Amino acid sequence: MGRIIIAPSILAADFSRLAAELHRVQAAGADWIHCDIMDGHFVDNISFGPEVVRLVRKETTLPLDVHLMIEHADHYLPRFVKAGANSITVHVEPEAKHDVLETLRKIRESGCRAGLTLNPETPIESIEPFLGQFDMLLVMTVHPGFGGQPFRDDQMEKVRRAAKWNESREQKIDIEVDGGINPQTARISIENGANVLVAGTSIFRSDDYAKAIRELRGE
Repeated sequence: MGRIIIAPSILAADFSRLAAELHRVQAAGADWIHCDIMDGHFVDNISFGPEVVRLVRKETTLPLDVHLMIEHADHYLPRFVKAGANSITVHVEPEAKHDVLETLRKIRESGCRAGLTLNPETPIESIEPFLGQFDMLLVMTVHPGFGGQPFRDDQMEKVRRAAKWNESREQKIDIEVDGGINPQTARISIENGANVLVAGTSIFRSDDYAKAIRELRGE
């Protein structure tokens, strides 16, 4: 496995000084910036929309990893592409109310990397029909919608399955985990095959962002 990618989730940042937070976390060694988009329908919380992503794009040169926890992602994704997203991840669950294959096609045609997300209760078999059509699998290790939840290690079976796919397929996918990621759960995730770690609280609530990022990588 190559270098572990750390994607701080700005949902945990201090929004009253968001530009400074972005500058600080980039200087600390972050690889991507993770943007959690929630609509209050697909998940029971509301976060922010494409205008905030546009502002984030102005403040950092890091790739923007946009996770759409929303209904009708196919309708809204052009706005996030225009805002500066580099990768866009959508949900496979029927409650997301979109044609998954068509949405993945639109994301890739836009020039962004395409990702698929699995909620904890969603079996990994649900993404098998789309293998070859997406670049990243996001395994939620908490129920999406709110930060600060405890890590669910029962989701590591999905990470192991995805890692097995990578062993047998020429077209590799990134395996991303999100939820309750700290140095201990990061190590568990990496050992099971994850190579992208989304972390909010463990970075933005720390005194030393660079140290927190190094600890997530196990350095």
